[in-house]
Amino acid sequence: MPIIQSVKGIHPQIPNDCFIAENATIVGEVTMGNNCSVWFNAVIRGDVHFIKMGDKVNVQDGAVIHATYQKSPTTIGNNVSIGHNAIVHGCTVEDNVLIGMGSIVMDDCVIESNSIIAAGAVVTKNTVVESGSIYAGVPAKKVKDVSKALISGEIDRIANNYVKYSGWFKA
Repeated sequence: MPIIQSVKGIHPQIPNDCFIAENATIVGEVTMGNNCSVWFNAVIRGDVHFIKMGDKVNVQDGAVIHATYQKSPTTIGNNVSIGHNAIVHGCTVEDNVLIGMGSIVMDDCVIESNSIIAAGAVVTKNTVVESGSIYAGVPAKKVKDVSKALISGEIDRIANNYVKYSGWFKA
C-alpha cells in the first residue's frame, strides 16, 4: 500500500485514474492531474511547499519531487516524463518535457515546453531551458534543438507508454 499522507491537515489530491505503486510515497500539498503514474520507490513530498502536476505525468522508479520551504514550489505541466532516479526540486517544468534518468533539476529553474534534459544532467539553480532544447552535462548546457521526430519519438512516446504501462497494474 503506498504512503499517501496529510501534512499539516493538507492531503494529496489524486484522481482515481492515476496509478500509484504500492511503495511510492506522496505527502502533503500535492495535486495531480489525470492519467498520472507514480512508480516504485518514487517520492513526492509536498510538505514544505506545494507540488502541482498536470495530466499524463509519469514519475518513474526512485525519482524524487520536492520543493523549498516557503520559497520555491514545484509545478509540472502536462505530458511530462520524470526518469528513473531523477530529482526535480523547487522548479517549473512546462508541457511536453522529458527529464532523463538520474538528472537533477534545481530550485527556480524553468524547463520550457518541448525540451529534453539528458540522463545525468545537472540543471543548476535559476537556469532557464529554452523551449525546444536539449540540455546535457554537469552543469547542463544546451547541446542541440529538439527535432519534431524527438518530440513524437521520445517525449510523446514515453508519456503515452507510461499511461499504457500503468493500465497493466490497474487490471
